[in-house]
Amino acid sequence: MNDIVKEFLVESYDNLDRLDRDFIELEKGGDHKDLLSSIFRTIHTIKGTCGFLGFGKLEGLAHIAENLLAKLRDGALPVTREIIDSLLSAVDGVRAMLSSIEETENDGENDYAEVKESLTRLLNPDWKPAPAKRKAVKKEPEGKKEKPPEFTAPPDEADADREGESVPAFGALLLDEGKVNAGQIDQALQQQAQGDPRRVGEILVEQGAIQSSDVSLALKKQEEQKASAVSDSSIRVDVALLDKLMNRVGELVLERNRLLQFTQGGDAAMNACIQRLNRITTELQEGVMKTRMQPVGNIWNKFPRVVRDLSQACGKRIRLTLDGKETELDRTLLEAIKDPLTHLVRNSIDHGVETPEARRAAGKDEEGEVSLRAFHEGGQVIMEISDDGGGIDPQKIKRKSVEKGLIQAGEAEKMSDHDALQLIFLPGFSTAEKVTNVSGRGVGMDVVKTNIEKIGGQVDIASHVGKGTTFRLKIPLTLAIVPALIVKAAGDRFAIPQVALRELLRVEKGQGIETIQGRRSLRLRGHLLPLLDLNQELGFAVNPDPKANFKVVVLHADGKTWGLVVEEILDTEEIVVKPLAQQLKGLEIFAGATIMGDGKIALILDTSGLARRGQFGANDDQADLGRVKKSSGPAQAMTSLLLLKTPRDGRMVVPLSQVARLEEFKRDSLERAGNLNVVRYRDEIMPVLPVMEWLPEYRGDRKAGDFVDLGHLPPLLNVVVYSWHGENIGLLVDDILDILDHPFEIQSTAARDGILGTIAVHDKVTEVLDLERIIQLGEPHFFTRATSQPTGV
Repeated sequence: MNDIVKEFLVESYDNLDRLDRDFIELEKGGDHKDLLSSIFRTIHTIKGTCGFLGFGKLEGLAHIAENLLAKLRDGALPVTREIIDSLLSAVDGVRAMLSSIEETENDGENDYAEVKESLTRLLNPDWKPAPAKRKAVKKEPEGKKEKPPEFTAPPDEADADREGESVPAFGALLLDEGKVNAGQIDQALQQQAQGDPRRVGEILVEQGAIQSSDVSLALKKQEEQKASAVSDSSIRVDVALLDKLMNRVGELVLERNRLLQFTQGGDAAMNACIQRLNRITTELQEGVMKTRMQPVGNIWNKFPRVVRDLSQACGKRIRLTLDGKETELDRTLLEAIKDPLTHLVRNSIDHGVETPEARRAAGKDEEGEVSLRAFHEGGQVIMEISDDGGGIDPQKIKRKSVEKGLIQAGEAEKMSDHDALQLIFLPGFSTAEKVTNVSGRGVGMDVVKTNIEKIGGQVDIASHVGKGTTFRLKIPLTLAIVPALIVKAAGDRFAIPQVALRELLRVEKGQGIETIQGRRSLRLRGHLLPLLDLNQELGFAVNPDPKANFKVVVLHADGKTWGLVVEEILDTEEIVVKPLAQQLKGLEIFAGATIMGDGKIALILDTSGLARRGQFGANDDQADLGRVKKSSGPAQAMTSLLLLKTPRDGRMVVPLSQVARLEEFKRDSLERAGNLNVVRYRDEIMPVLPVMEWLPEYRGDRKAGDFVDLGHLPPLLNVVVYSWHGENIGLLVDDILDILDHPFEIQSTAARDGILGTIAVHDKVTEVLDLERIIQLGEPHFFTRATSQPTGV
């Protein structure tokens, strides 16, 4: 395809997406002279380029639309719904012709005569179409039979959502696979023509012609065969960002060359070079990732048109609100969530928001609201799709599930309302009283959940009867490079994406372990945490000694919190995700693989797959929790505390809210800068202060800011990272014992400098450390330096 044509397609697709939004805004009324001028210029540009490239049919359609827009711009015609409908139909026609140009390099056979007639009639009410000429009937030679028309299945609901894309017909795929014959397809099409709103695949399944699995395989093949649009194969990148990337690449090459010359250099020079190489590589990585990031508004832009068309089709009045359009996400993930988001929006319109009559009877505004919200939280992008409709009744969900045989009646009785709502994600589930051409067929919500989890995301639902429903999607920022915890099991290393990580535990001598219904659980802060042994899931022997020490990684996936028992917890690092080979894709406990620093392969664990393997019940610990709560007396305000060990088996606590991170450093990584011990930490130089050395009993006559020699410390150092206005400082402690929730009421005043007072934790007197005072003693300039930095530095 000619490069000029490619550029024309990319620009035209962008312009059409903007036209959809502009026409919806125009329909709202008011003074929109500037908006009309912008729309006119866009259509004029498309028309002019078409004429230059020789696409006559496309030029003709754009020309008539341009003439109508000229009268609207000049005030000769008022803006009406009928005019907006016709102009939107013209936009759809232009989009279809662009798709034809992309596939065949011509604008197709369809000249959209009906759309042209509609535009011309609105432009000139007295105009009448010329009578159609009668075509001469050509007599076929005797014995020659007319060739039957080729079968073309109507587009799927999913196909209709992918505007401008070319997707093989679903029915044709079934024919190619030999699953059905043409007669069965024709019968299904006849049912559709008679008013059956179901899709071809659903009709064929009901007739027994194919199985549900055949539909899934055909849809999967349909997705694989989908040709990527020209507009999806290129992105626009800021030139300044590209220049910055090129500068970083240049620096990387220079440092690489320096590194090659240091084969006989000293250790200090080598370390400095490697540190600089690491910093440049990190900056380059971040820059490249930024080029892949795009605002979610790029896929939200089509929803005003979707909401407008569907609300009219359903006879409803619906307002769409968008919040957080500037939130950025990896382009690959944006494409992956486009269809699930569209399905959720359609569902909210059809099933969520009530009709104006029903809303009026319920005391609501006749105009309903569907809202999309996006924001960053915990290293993920959160998307919420909400409506203010009638909500979902959990009891109705339970009854329908029992009727369809999806769950047993006994299970339904024990289910919480939240877990009952999760049943809508089961295949074939639907509460719709009738099937419509929008939704309610019992397919789709399971696909939404599957597609979101396929990219490492999660989907949850909250609903209140009479008030509305909210779907909450948690999506990773990128699939290319993710932070992960490296663990060891059966002698091999495995990576766990940090997005699912809650905390790390070390269980001493099996303390707190209980066996309930054959499953090991750990009593953690009054809750029972179900455990899964990674060795066992990998098919290796499990340590039979219940009193042995072991390590637990607490994870949250599939709406459940549980613990994964591992042999060893190594470190955290950013990993490059590589897909699994075709032969390994069926293993549900692995999400991919990565190459470690030593060149060896480590498999990435799929936490959702592990949760499904564990089959954790939603209410495993409810009865036990009830006993704990009833016996605990009046509720007290709880505070998360970090429990530290001090010399001579003493103990101290720090409110967890004051802790940014917990880290381990090798003593050899410490360097001296002036009167401070420092370490390289996340591309910055971070001071490290020994907490005990600044308490009065160890400080002696040392003055604030004096240097403390740490050469006597053990090889591995435990450091609590404290952050203030973007500045970090490390506080060196003897050992980190636990993180616990406990009432935080200081029972006695401070006995010495650096201590706020004491509290009783587990019936032991525990001192409360004054972190800020320790920092003022060890690094007097820290707080003044941090507050003098601009915000975000």
